[in-house]
Amino acid sequence: MCQAAAVSRAGYYRFLKPIAENVAEMELRDAIQKLALQMPAYGYRRITAALRRADWEVNHKRVLRLMRQDNLLCLRQRAFVRTTDSNHQLRVYPNRARDLKLNGLNQLWVADITYIRLQVEFVYLAVLLDAFSRRVIGWALGRTLEAELALEALRRALARGRVQSGLVHHSDQGVQYASHDYVALLSAQGIEISMSRRGNPYDNAQAESFMKTLKYEEVYRTEYLDFADARRQIGQFIERVYNQKRLHSALGYLPPVEFERQLQLPMKLTVDQI
Repeated sequence: MCQAAAVSRAGYYRFLKPIAENVAEMELRDAIQKLALQMPAYGYRRITAALRRADWEVNHKRVLRLMRQDNLLCLRQRAFVRTTDSNHQLRVYPNRARDLKLNGLNQLWVADITYIRLQVEFVYLAVLLDAFSRRVIGWALGRTLEAELALEALRRALARGRVQSGLVHHSDQGVQYASHDYVALLSAQGIEISMSRRGNPYDNAQAESFMKTLKYEEVYRTEYLDFADARRQIGQFIERVYNQKRLHSALGYLPPVEFERQLQLPMKLTVDQI
């Protein structure tokens, strides 16, 4: 009969006795689907890490199998466009960041600028991250690429009171970061200046990585009504999703804010004991 119907024997027996999913499997599928809806750009590794944080005992291979079966694929990447204008006569500083061995917060800040396309215009986003925790500590959204955009992001970072002795600020050779006002503000705070080599984006890989994450997980998924809507939603993504919820493989699958909190915990315990 199987040969006549061109059906495998295994398929025939599965038809006779279907394998029903147990309750635990259905609950796991439900948990995976909720995570995939909440964080559409998560692959199976981050989904697995998120499940374990929620006390699920699950293997990444099992998560991958279930995500494939349910067609829960993360977003595809798009080509990344740079906005750096390094054709200027301003002073360019040597790359000091590549020689740093980070072991704590506020040793290296990295900065970058990207464009965001709205329905009728382009806007620009400047950000500053702590390279050790990957946390965004300053950002600004504007309609032009003038130096004031980068200055606003820097002022927001400085307002957090995180400047420490020996802090290095790293960026590309863009005119915004080489401008007299920007350099003067860094120098006034005692912050050392570092810049990437021209045409080498890997020198500023952490800032580039954040910009790609922002594009794939927020910008490409959203149609902003206008500038005010873009500012509100992008700000919400940075402060509430990226800093507080998004799991980072480089941080042991912790969000930046939680990672920083754990770094500061031993110090607080020691003070309490004293």
